[in-house]
Amino acid sequence: MNIHEYQAKQLLAECGVAVPRGKAAFTPAEAVAAAKELGGSVWVVKAQIHAGGRGKAGGVKVVKSLEEVEAAATEIIGKTLVTPQTGPQGKVVKRIYVEEGCDIARELYMSMLVDRANACITIMASTEGGMEIEEVAAKTPEKIVRVSIDPAIGLQPFHARQLAFGLKLEGKQIGSAVKFIFGMYKAFTELDASLVEINPLVVTGGGDVIALDAKMNFDDNALFRHKNVKELRDEDEEDPAELEAGKHELNYIKLDGSIGCMVNGAGLAMATMDIIQLCGSSPANFLDVGGSATAERVTTAFKIILSDSNVKGILVNIFGGIMRCDVIAEGVVAAAKEVKLEVPLVVRLEGTNVEKGKEILSKSGLDIVSADDLGDAAEKVVKAVKEAA
Repeated sequence: MNIHEYQAKQLLAECGVAVPRGKAAFTPAEAVAAAKELGGSVWVVKAQIHAGGRGKAGGVKVVKSLEEVEAAATEIIGKTLVTPQTGPQGKVVKRIYVEEGCDIARELYMSMLVDRANACITIMASTEGGMEIEEVAAKTPEKIVRVSIDPAIGLQPFHARQLAFGLKLEGKQIGSAVKFIFGMYKAFTELDASLVEINPLVVTGGGDVIALDAKMNFDDNALFRHKNVKELRDEDEEDPAELEAGKHELNYIKLDGSIGCMVNGAGLAMATMDIIQLCGSSPANFLDVGGSATAERVTTAFKIILSDSNVKGILVNIFGGIMRCDVIAEGVVAAAKEVKLEVPLVVRLEGTNVEKGKEILSKSGLDIVSADDLGDAAEKVVKAVKEAA
């Protein structure tokens, strides 16, 4: 689960991370009221969407009067921001964040993430703040400092000092950075985060280290432990199809291809997507119906797949272990009839009650193509889509 910048900063501040003061606003009037409450003579008005690159897209404005605050808020609220992370369709801004100005001396980068390769938390830092870390890694990898935290001992002071020295901090800045890093680690571990990214992390003219921007992602499976985090979810920022899938316990992720996939099991789903690619096409989605799907859930899965106008064909690939192939077949037939399927459908069934499942499909009276194995299924659906084009 993702949250907005202002929400991330609130959580980080509660754990001792230094952040600028700010207030969220949903209207220009609320933005002006927020600026008055914050005081000062310089403010930053920021669009709040679940995507990076807001500044380059015109979603971040530095203003120096209440009139400019109102004008910036009026311009940004309701605007569709298109960034590399939103895709060409962009995202509509429905809320903004008004933040006090900051005396920036240096811009740095820091993040914490789950390092699956090393089975630990890894902290990454760089002197190249304000840039895409992927770009830094590609062009100047020597400017990235990585520190892995042994889960048996956790974060230690020497880890924090190593990062501070790697960022070329000195004097008062080192103590400020150490406190910052410990607060960041506390937020990451206690809230079951999967990513905390501060970009830019800034050093002020007074030597303080603060988070000028903040991004946090969370492990969905741990949200039951954190009601306060779960309540921060903004469904307006999520893909409607993915949101609907979640309500029916379906694991769905929209992709850019033309072959809709419905599979049981994440590993089998990945293999199915790969073989579609090998056969010359691209998957339109990842959809795992799980090991105990009902006919109703299969019908819902079909509707979600077909809600994507890019889908030109569907491949159903089911290995019936716990799940019975006849139940899947019933769901496929019911779904095809209900949604009045107009794109090619290829079904590959294997496992429990497979013969019964194939019989249900063959007697359905529908134009369903059966496949013997995964390779055969992928070739048939790709061919059918090309012939229908």
